[in-house]
Amino acid sequence: MAKKVKVSELVNQFGLEVISGEQGLKRTITVDDLYRPGLEMAGYFEYHPLERVQILGKTELHFIGMLPANERKERIERLCQSEETPCIIVTRGLEVPEELVQASSANQLPVLRSSLATTILSSRITGFLESKLAPTATIHGVLVDVYGVGMLITGSSGIGKSETALELVKRGHRLIADDAVEIRQTSDNQLHGTAPELIRHLLEIRGVGIINVMTLFGAGAIRNNKRITLVVRLEAWQQEKQYDRLGLDEETTRIIDTDVPLVTIPVRPGRNLAVIIEVAAMNYRLKRMGYNAALQFTAKLTETIAEDIDDLD
Repeated sequence: MAKKVKVSELVNQFGLEVISGEQGLKRTITVDDLYRPGLEMAGYFEYHPLERVQILGKTELHFIGMLPANERKERIERLCQSEETPCIIVTRGLEVPEELVQASSANQLPVLRSSLATTILSSRITGFLESKLAPTATIHGVLVDVYGVGMLITGSSGIGKSETALELVKRGHRLIADDAVEIRQTSDNQLHGTAPELIRHLLEIRGVGIINVMTLFGAGAIRNNKRITLVVRLEAWQQEKQYDRLGLDEETTRIIDTDVPLVTIPVRPGRNLAVIIEVAAMNYRLKRMGYNAALQFTAKLTETIAEDIDDLD
């Protein structure tokens, strides 16, 4: 189901002044893009994006004021006639044309005003709408920041996710979320994770109970959100399963609409999962910098075999 933001939420968030069209404050915003209708004021409505919040700044209002009265009224009426348009916002505290007040009142289209400059207000509204309208998902797992890499640790219940996170925190890394990770996908397909408000900074350790990581380890042991760049899946060791020993098989997993690199770590007694995850984070960073140990090893192995064959010949 597509997310929506009511115009009234926008008014409350940014302290906007309602000039006219109060009845339309229940209209909804479905896209995070904004639009400045400059071409429309010149009479070109062919590709007018009706579904966007319309922004009128100093340039648009000055141009409107230069139009003959009949053209000004006709174009403003066309701007206000669609029920798809969420609202019109006038920036810089500028005076709202009387024609706009009348047309918006007749169509129950909210006209709002802000004292902020156009670029500043547009940037803030865009960020707010991106946050509110972004696709979201909640995943069972633990999110930690290890050497700057946002690592989502997943696996079946009782596999040791929280205990591993505790060991990572003790080793100087930071916890973002335990048990439930709320994930938001931004417009550029980045995934950002955070903890639900109720369990923020908390970690559940079987046999001990719930602990507050910030209270025990300090503010440096936690952070509120982090971009997810690597997924670590813990699974019980299966004797018959062939695990990748070189690191050549690069798996991914899909979260919402984004593919994220995946590392599968088999769990059995004696394996230090925290150290393995630290190494996985460092190895991921090296790969991003262009160094792949597995590929270099394979290349050297191939070269050595080729030299041995030449010697036999």
